[in-house]
Amino acid sequence: MTTDAVTGATSYTGRFIAQRLVAAGRSVLDLTRSPQIPHPLGEAASSIVLDFDHPDRLAQALDGVDTLYNTFWIRFERGPITYAWAIERSRILFAAAQRAGVRRIVHISVINAAHEAPTAYFRAKATVEDALIGFGLSHAIVRPTVTFGPGDILLNNLAWTLRRLPVFGIPGDGRYPIQPVHVHDIADLAVRLGPLDDRMTVNAGGPDIFSFREFVALVRQAVGSRAAVVPVPVGAALVAARLIGLVVRDVVLTRDEVTELQSRLMFSAAPPTGTIRLADWLAANADTLGRRWASELDRHFRHQLEVNG
Repeated sequence: MTTDAVTGATSYTGRFIAQRLVAAGRSVLDLTRSPQIPHPLGEAASSIVLDFDHPDRLAQALDGVDTLYNTFWIRFERGPITYAWAIERSRILFAAAQRAGVRRIVHISVINAAHEAPTAYFRAKATVEDALIGFGLSHAIVRPTVTFGPGDILLNNLAWTLRRLPVFGIPGDGRYPIQPVHVHDIADLAVRLGPLDDRMTVNAGGPDIFSFREFVALVRQAVGSRAAVVPVPVGAALVAARLIGLVVRDVVLTRDEVTELQSRLMFSAAPPTGTIRLADWLAANADTLGRRWASELDRHFRHQLEVNG
């Protein structure tokens, strides 16, 4: 049985990639911060610690792996967890894969990653792409737009807010574009690119492009919210987000994320690769969407902050 590795095979995007690999009859090695025995994916999967502090062990663990699917990244910087920290660990992972003889890496990046981008997130993503290319391995770089689907944070927490507040403030005029792509479409694309050999970069966008105001209105209608949706100055929107963050003990929205939206970075000019429409998915999932807050800090940061002191 051929073995593929996935960083975070029980996390968000990685979970759906791993499920597809197992369904295709491949064995999955889960590189994770929290190894699980037995593995939730069954006997076809095993897990080890994603140990950046011991590159030799990481390379040894990757020995015999055909394709590495990499979803490792951070949404924002917090304490010692910085983009420089994530870039260096990405390099360690790529070097370990090269030493182990991994045939191919499928790397999940972000749409419009560029060194001249207006935010550090997009510039850091471009740096990681360059690092991967520099190793000379067979690779596919997948650049999603804005991901949604079961268990996602953005759409769920938008719905949570619309369910509970009488007013929802849109930063600025809300006319900037957003192109949601379903996580299943991203996973399908990543797995299709795995068996190939060509070096490539592929944009992964959904079938619909909305203005951000239209996007919010669609979610509002789906969950039956009566919140008034109004444009507000960016500063006011960020203050409101910080106040909500105090209540839920999380980071709700960052200034850079607003900049990315307003800079028209969250859509692709390329033909869409996804087929799942947001309106259809909302209609099928509206009853459960936004019932509970999905914490970014709990999911991705608090463990790392404990580990790194």
